[in-house]
Amino acid sequence: MRRESLAKCAGTGLAADMRNMPKLGILMLDTRFPRVLGDVGNPDSFDFPVLYRTVPDATPDAIVLGDSRRWVDAFIREGQALVAQGCTGLATTCGFLSLVRKDVATACGVPVASSALEQVAMVQQSLPKGQTVGILTISANSLSAAHLAAANVPPDTPVQGVDQSGFAKSILGNRTELDVVRAEHDLTESAMHLCDTHPNVGAILLECTNMPPYAAAIGKGTGRPVFSILTYLNWFHSALQT
Repeated sequence: MRRESLAKCAGTGLAADMRNMPKLGILMLDTRFPRVLGDVGNPDSFDFPVLYRTVPDATPDAIVLGDSRRWVDAFIREGQALVAQGCTGLATTCGFLSLVRKDVATACGVPVASSALEQVAMVQQSLPKGQTVGILTISANSLSAAHLAAANVPPDTPVQGVDQSGFAKSILGNRTELDVVRAEHDLTESAMHLCDTHPNVGAILLECTNMPPYAAAIGKGTGRPVFSILTYLNWFHSALQT
């Protein structure tokens, strides 16, 4: 896999309009599964240019099922490379990287949106009294109190995992095939179970950055607003400076 790629950058040469140069740099896990439209790793998921760099050997299972803090130096190195290329904000492609946000932001000197989980507090403030945010995660078994605390998520926030789904097996197994129809069904069913189990869930937050392609179906199935890494990065990017 190429370690860096420029996506949707309009203009060429020295005369290019700098307003069309990427402000947002995205630190990619080392993956080979399909990046369907809506996935944070697909540049067509954004209405603005982004710049990618892959963190070598930082595979999904290493970050989600292991300790992502072991990779902080590698994320800092690639993040600094993106900043050197003109990016004024950084993001990642895994919600479990909330654990490295502070270190990456400090070392790179720019704002970092490391996890969709970082939206929970803002979304919670928008909900009516008595309602709460519910989290849909790729692995409830691995989403720890430390991950939640790093993103300022209350420890009693309802969480629903999709650990045994074909979606999770494709992503965490870093497979080259992904059944998107089955994934949509399984994620929607899991989100509906979350709402059935916790009727006070007023909004759903997708922890996994590979879940946004199914956000519309999840919203339709649950009748709840759905927030994801895309809603986060659209907001985040709007304030970045060139």
